[in-house]
Amino acid sequence: MPIEFTKYHGLGNDFILIDNRHSSEPLVTPEQAVELCNRHFGIGADGVIFALPGQNGTDYTMRIFNSDGSEPEMCGNGIRCLAKFIADLERSEIHPPLSKGGSELIESSQPPESKTEYRIHTGAGVIITELRSDGQVKVDMGVPRLLASEIPTTLAAADAKIIDVPIEVAGKSWAVTCVSMGNPHCITFVEDVSAVVLETVGPQFEHHQAFPQRTNTEFIQVIRSDYVKMRVWERGAGVTLACGTGACASVVAGVLVGKCDRTTAVELPGGVLEIEWSEVSQRIYMTGPAQLVFTGLISH
Repeated sequence: MPIEFTKYHGLGNDFILIDNRHSSEPLVTPEQAVELCNRHFGIGADGVIFALPGQNGTDYTMRIFNSDGSEPEMCGNGIRCLAKFIADLERSEIHPPLSKGGSELIESSQPPESKTEYRIHTGAGVIITELRSDGQVKVDMGVPRLLASEIPTTLAAADAKIIDVPIEVAGKSWAVTCVSMGNPHCITFVEDVSAVVLETVGPQFEHHQAFPQRTNTEFIQVIRSDYVKMRVWERGAGVTLACGTGACASVVAGVLVGKCDRTTAVELPGGVLEIEWSEVSQRIYMTGPAQLVFTGLISH
């Protein structure tokens, strides 16, 4: 039976979104996700995201399979795309589109009436998304976790933080700060992000023995205390144009090492995210776009 899908991207970090609200199990297997994400023989994406029924009082549940078939706890750019996707689904159910022949690109910039906020259950906990009137999506990403056992990593004792700790990767010593946004991140500050050969260094960070569940790795160049450039190697996806959880983790790391303000713009290859680490609540807020690309059918 064909499966409808919609492709979205958040700053070039692109995803296949599937309406899975009538089943608690994903309609696509991890192996099928790998095929669908293939940019030459499939649809092409960094991952497949499923909108499943909510749990424990949430509106929806999010699950995601990376382009390599692995399942991360959460995805920052992905959850913005999911929020836009479910808003568009609900809006289309309130206002069914007129029947038109042929295929067409559909873009909805407005959420359904009276619904601008969603509580979404993820592997990283409950995430709250807000669709703003300017088309941006603001996400309450929760409180960052800083202890070695929470990341997890063996770079320090289980109850210690990893701030500017040396690690040997690719024959070089790097000073890293580690943060969990529900998924693991290893952040290092460099003079020039464009000089980092991600395809070589990224996999060695991801699979380093110090990270038992592998890790995302962010390379950060500080332009100003409130503006940084970032390139990322994502666990399970490789080089991507943007990483929302990585941008959040990088601002936290920047504050911890005294390089960043608590409100900082993060420039990624795909665009800019606004990140705020509240000094009062200690929660992280991420604001950025989510854009529809096209819709289609998956046939097996």
